[in-house]
Amino acid sequence: MAGARRRVARGGVAIVLVLAAGCAGPAVDTQVETATELATRITDPPPSEAGAADALAASPRHGEWVDIELAGSDRPITTWIVRPEGAFDAPVVLVVHEIFGLTDWVRAVADRLAENGFVAVVPDLLSGMGPDGGGTASVASRDEVVRLIRSLEPADAMARLDAVRDHAVALPATTGRIAALGFCWGGSTSFAYAVTQPHLQAAVVYYGSSPVETADYHLVGAPVLGLYGGDDERVNATIPTAEREMARYGKHFETEIFAGAGHGFLRAQEGRHGANREASVRAWRRTIEFLRRYTDG
Repeated sequence: MAGARRRVARGGVAIVLVLAAGCAGPAVDTQVETATELATRITDPPPSEAGAADALAASPRHGEWVDIELAGSDRPITTWIVRPEGAFDAPVVLVVHEIFGLTDWVRAVADRLAENGFVAVVPDLLSGMGPDGGGTASVASRDEVVRLIRSLEPADAMARLDAVRDHAVALPATTGRIAALGFCWGGSTSFAYAVTQPHLQAAVVYYGSSPVETADYHLVGAPVLGLYGGDDERVNATIPTAEREMARYGKHFETEIFAGAGHGFLRAQEGRHGANREASVRAWRRTIEFLRRYTDG
């Protein structure tokens, strides 16, 4: 994406910001909401994949590309950050993309989070793994993106998320409180991150498998919300273990399974004869309420 670039120092680390040209979108003749007003309103869910590009083009919110250095690597993590409108400190949501990488759709999810009062931070976890050290945008096909994401070792994914988290909680105009939210592969990764990262305030899992190592559940420090499609047998088969182990260790785990909805319902809202759309509306409301409950502090 074309745009100006500037380099800033944060915590002694050089970070390149890529300012997206034209990201402000068309002028909007509305009064910017205060933090208090935002806290009482929940928007419609993000668009489906088909409407993501148009939603981004029409957004009045400010987004920017940031290159965040990763210890031990000469390839930074390309990250999209979008802020709510208004002058107030906001909590951060670290958004973990699907197995399809950093797409327009996950950026549109981030934009909708910002509309609800969060600073949304979306790292491209494929950064440095594509042709010539690129990320998702450098890969020729979705199938190849999937193959590369599957080759990312879990420990490497956690290290990348830690680097982005450390950057995000130090951003200006934030409260320093942060939650993780992920979809599909990113949902599984969000749950795994709640195991490895003790400084999360909350984690949201959209149709992602639960951790398989039962001994790990005692390490979960944040409340977790799991949202699942009723017609997603592979993922849903992992829910009972998580419920049992989270209860065993006194951890907070909320779940909801939406009848008739399939895997990936938030991205594919047109599917399942209306069930995916209904699940999206209900799941999004629960998501915003959950994030606000545990990041308001």
